[in-house]
Amino acid sequence: MHDIARELNEQIKNENPHVYELLSDLGRNLYYPKGILTQTDEAKEKAYRFNATIGMAMEKGQPMYLPVIQETLSEYNPQDIYTYAPPAGKPKLRGIWREKLLKDNPSLLGKTFTQPIVTNALTHGLSIVADLFLNPEDTLVLPDKIWGNYTLIFGTRRDAKIKSFSFFTGDGKFNAQGMKDALLGQKEQGKAVLLLNFPNNPTGYTPVEEEAEAIIEALLEVAEQGINLAVIADDAYFGLFYEDSIKESLFGRIANIHPRILAIKVDGPTKEEYVWGFRVGFITFADASPVLCECLENKAKSIIRGTISNASHPAQTFVLHALESPDFEKQKQEKYKIMEGRALKVKEILNSALYQELWDYYPFNSGYFMCLKLKGVKAEELRLHLLQEYGVGVIALGESDIRVAFSCVEEEDLEELFAYIYRGTKDLA
Repeated sequence: MHDIARELNEQIKNENPHVYELLSDLGRNLYYPKGILTQTDEAKEKAYRFNATIGMAMEKGQPMYLPVIQETLSEYNPQDIYTYAPPAGKPKLRGIWREKLLKDNPSLLGKTFTQPIVTNALTHGLSIVADLFLNPEDTLVLPDKIWGNYTLIFGTRRDAKIKSFSFFTGDGKFNAQGMKDALLGQKEQGKAVLLLNFPNNPTGYTPVEEEAEAIIEALLEVAEQGINLAVIADDAYFGLFYEDSIKESLFGRIANIHPRILAIKVDGPTKEEYVWGFRVGFITFADASPVLCECLENKAKSIIRGTISNASHPAQTFVLHALESPDFEKQKQEKYKIMEGRALKVKEILNSALYQELWDYYPFNSGYFMCLKLKGVKAEELRLHLLQEYGVGVIALGESDIRVAFSCVEEEDLEELFAYIYRGTKDLA
C-alpha cells in the first residue's frame, strides 16, 4: 500500500472508524498521487518564464486549436474549452453546484459535506461509489423497481451480492419496513450499501413526507444495531416533483445523522437541465468530519485520475454558463411545467374505468416515467406486439410491468399512446 493511501486511511480511522470499515479493499488502496498534476499546478504559480510541464500545445499564450472547431464555439474562451479540466472538475462549477444543493435542499443547511466532485455523468459517479465501498460478496440493498444498469455497475463490475426488497407495500406506500429488514439481514457482515433512486426509474415515484420520515427512522434503527451503511441517493431526476412528494433529496436528511451512516449524493444536470449528451455529473459525500470528507474526496479524485483523467471541459463550461445565466431559472420552470402537464395528463387518462380492466398502475408523482402492471398479459409479448403491429415502443420489465416514458411524448399525444397500448393489450388478452 502506498504511503499516501496509508496516511489517508489513518486519518479516516481517526475521524470515523465506521467509514473506514465501509471502504472496499480498492477504496483503502486509493490515493491521489503527487505527480505530474501537482508539479504542473506549482509551475502555473511560479514558472513566470516558461511552463513546459503539461502535454498540451500552446500558441500565442493560449491553447492551440483548429479554426474549424473554434468557429462553432466562438462564444467561449479557448481556455475554457481546450485545456484539461482539473480531475475533480472546474472549481467554479463545483462551487455553484454546492450553492444549488444548499438552495434546493434545506435539510443540508449547517451540515458538513464535500464540495461536489465532477464525474462523467451519473453512471460514472455510481461506479466510483461501487469501487470505493464494495468488495466481491459485499451486499448492495435496493428496491425491486430499479434501473437495470445498477446490476452491471455493482453486480457485474464489483461482484457484489444484490439484495432487493419490494418497492411498494400492498397499499401503494414506499416499503420502509422491507428496506429495514433487508438491511438488518446484513448484521453478520456488519456493513451494507443502500441505493435509493428518487424520483424513481422506472416507477416515477418519490416518497411523501410520512414515508421519508419512516426511511430516516429505519436507517437510524439499523445503524443503532451496529451496521455501517453507505447510503447512495441517486438523484438523476431531481427537481421533477409534481404532486405530494417531498421536494428535496433524502441526502440532506441523511447527511450527518449518525456516525455509522455515510450519505452519498450522485446527481447532475443530465436530466435536471435536459443535457443528456453532455455527460456531466457530480458525487458528494457527507460526514460530520471535514477531514474525513477531504479524505474521501482525495480517494474519489484518484479513481477519476486513474480512469478518465478528468471529465469533459467543454461540457462543464456549457453547464456553468447555463447555471450563471439570468434566464436559467425561468427557462427551467417552463420545461418543468411541460413535464408536470404530461404527468398529470397520464394520471387523468389512466383513471378511466375503460383501462382498469386490463391493468393497474403503480403510484407515480415525479420524474420521467410511470409503470403499468398488466393483468393476464406478459410484458415482453405486449412490447413486441405494440412494436410490430402499431409502431409503439415501451419498455418491458419482468413478467408483468410496462414502463412508459411520458417525458418523450407530447401531452396532446398521450391519449393516443395509451389507446394503442390498450388496443395491443386487448389483442393479446
